[in-house]
Amino acid sequence: MQIDARGKVCPIPVIMTEEALSKIGEGIIDVLVDNEESALNVSGYAAQNGMFAETTREGKDWKIKVVKGYSCKTGVKPGVAGAESATNKKTLLLIIGTDSLGKDEDLGKQLIKGFFDTMKVYKQLPHTIFFLNAGVKLTTLNEETVAVLKEIADLDVEIYSCGTCLKHYNLESELKVGRRGTTNHIVEGMQDFDKVVWV
Repeated sequence: MQIDARGKVCPIPVIMTEEALSKIGEGIIDVLVDNEESALNVSGYAAQNGMFAETTREGKDWKIKVVKGYSCKTGVKPGVAGAESATNKKTLLLIIGTDSLGKDEDLGKQLIKGFFDTMKVYKQLPHTIFFLNAGVKLTTLNEETVAVLKEIADLDVEIYSCGTCLKHYNLESELKVGRRGTTNHIVEGMQDFDKVVWV
């Protein structure tokens, strides 16, 4: 079975995948998408639900082969691909939805950089930081925050910027730290993380 989710924005490819899988007891489906975020979301959905997924690039598109109900000899047990070790436990997901703190924009830009500086110095680090809305400007346009976020990333913090937001602000080619992500990181985070904090 093949699902053509090209041209669909997140989370539609995952929803289409889920609907197709719900109709079969076991089997293999191929999901076609035209962006990396959707490929990551579909494969992540499969892993989280105990299925095997294999992603390949085909020209401008990605094909994700999702296997349901079969035993695959991959060296990794189903559902364990995304498991966290005790030393890298998913304690905190930090979501940044703005490029400044407070109502005064100029002061707010200084404060948010200070926020990240303090986080780095005190080693009070989240497992993951997800930037969305105007927050994606901190991983693209703001060179000062990009610099400190690179240092935070070097401390094993995962950093993602909303792909839809990057596209909205025409910043897709400007991402300087972390990777593109989708709202799936937020939805899954509500279940996977001990705590979710919005700023």
